[in-house]
Amino acid sequence: MFGYIARRLAFGAVTIVGVSIVVFVVMRILPGDPLVAVFGPEGFTKLSDAERAHYMAELGLSDPLLVQYFNWVKDIARGDFGRSFFRAESVADMILRRGPLTAEIAAISVVLSWVVGIPVAIVSALRSNSAADNIARFFSILFIAIPGFWLGMLIVLASLFWFGYRPPLAGVSLIADPLANLQIVIGPAVVLGLGQAAYIARMARSSLLEVVREDYVRTARAKGLSEPRVLARHALRNALVPIVTVAGLQLGQLMAGSIVLESVFALPGLGRLALGAITARDLPVVQGVALFVASVIVLINFAVDVAYGLLDPRIRYE
Repeated sequence: MFGYIARRLAFGAVTIVGVSIVVFVVMRILPGDPLVAVFGPEGFTKLSDAERAHYMAELGLSDPLLVQYFNWVKDIARGDFGRSFFRAESVADMILRRGPLTAEIAAISVVLSWVVGIPVAIVSALRSNSAADNIARFFSILFIAIPGFWLGMLIVLASLFWFGYRPPLAGVSLIADPLANLQIVIGPAVVLGLGQAAYIARMARSSLLEVVREDYVRTARAKGLSEPRVLARHALRNALVPIVTVAGLQLGQLMAGSIVLESVFALPGLGRLALGAITARDLPVVQGVALFVASVIVLINFAVDVAYGLLDPRIRYE
């Protein structure tokens, strides 16, 4: 077990290093000059060659790429993600300020996807090919097919025109004002949660249909155990392994893929921060956010792998 954990951690570290290299290189080969973003096109043309060289050196962009990368890695090892080109603020502080909102949306979405998806899957699997199953499958496919940004815009427009409701646009922490915070995160959380619930329902239905036909489930029923107990103790637990895999991947996707919805709902989260930084060629912010999200996804996948052994005793780590 400990050897497996050590190997997984080593593999995760290699993955994060690979992500850091890819992000660093891609951001420097993309067209555009950071000085143009800083000074604007007109201001950039007024700079002399000496001034351009001075500002490039001040931003740390005049060194060879390999030197720039290792300087960045050394800063990260000290817990310093660098400073934004446009704001007098460290990247770490920006991530710490905006990250909780994105994490909150992702967490609520995952909880909602399980609360909605698992019961729908249970009803659909136990009443296979019935009217309830057909309705559940129809809505599952529907919410998988509907783009999240389109559903998000519908929620925003419906809230505005039908109820005259405008959610707060400024970021509010959960500790400072729980009600205002909930008003901010509930819209995108519902949109993401419904889409993920559809995936959970489809996966859980397929998994349960396989498990309920196993011999040990029929044996449990033959012993006279009640259907809820057979479902909870024997069927559902053994069907959870693929569901946990999907949920873990979804949580990583939610952390990384909320850019569009944060823009639709005007939320000051990590996704919107990354989008603005990419547009403005704010290299330290893009690199810091990408590395942070990649680290979170690696940790989530590690936790999912370890959870397999807890859910299914037949799984052994060697």
